[in-house]
Amino acid sequence: MPLAHNLNKVTKNLSKSTGSIHIKGRKFKQLNRATVRDKKLKKQKLESIEKKSNELLIVTFIQNQIQNDDNETYSLDEIKNFIEDFINIDREKLAEESKNHRKGRPISTKQKLLTEKLKHAEHLFETGYKVPDLGDAETVTRLRSWNGTTGATTGFKFIHITKSMKEFPTKEVEME
Repeated sequence: MPLAHNLNKVTKNLSKSTGSIHIKGRKFKQLNRATVRDKKLKKQKLESIEKKSNELLIVTFIQNQIQNDDNETYSLDEIKNFIEDFINIDREKLAEESKNHRKGRPISTKQKLLTEKLKHAEHLFETGYKVPDLGDAETVTRLRSWNGTTGATTGFKFIHITKSMKEFPTKEVEME
């Protein structure tokens, strides 16, 4: 079984050979496999980056909320309020879109996306939102000085917060 090469290496090797590439030839099939493999890897990378950036939206929001406070730690109710405020941003955007919606017209794509995003955020809050542990003073200080990158989140302790939670969970969660 031949080793998998990236698209740049395959095209470089093919450019060295003289002559044209036949459609049913080995070189054409090799180039085709490399192209498909390259597209697949780019798609996976984009999905991964998008997933990480969506997870960091709540962390950025919480950082902005605690930036001007002097509290060392926060209670569970305060963390729940931060999450509610984060979800309310989408609610306000959806209400604004609904207000601008003209009767007799189909709903806009933006309104559909906001509705789905709001449903997803509420579902996450019911099942468990992954947020930095603001009950830990060290995490709070690190969050205040956070530069917004994914790599810098490794110093945070993360916990899952649900809407029905009564006390802090005892086990922390690693950032993926």
